[in-house]
Amino acid sequence: MVDLECIQVETVAYFRALDENATLRHHFRHADEEGGWWYIEAVPDCGELIVIKQAELTSDDQLHRYSWEHLEDEHGGLTDQAIDPEEDPLETIPAEEFQRVWTR
Repeated sequence: MVDLECIQVETVAYFRALDENATLRHHFRHADEEGGWWYIEAVPDCGELIVIKQAELTSDDQLHRYSWEHLEDEHGGLTDQAIDPEEDPLETIPAEEFQRVWTR
């Protein structure tokens, strides 16, 4: 039997460690089909870019934030997939732009 609580604890610990120990951070955004924007902070881990913070700014100006501190809710959740800026439709943005949305 799978221990979901154990998996949750391990997932939080993984993303928290990435966030707290990151020396290099990448910031991106992309538009979604509903007219909203996704803002992403990612860090390298084992040759991949792992999303550690993700903010959705909806077309009706609602903000949903996901990180190790808040993995998911009824609106969505932090992606568990690595990103590839060469393949994914992402626009590189300055860290300040990401922070402006994240802390709003």
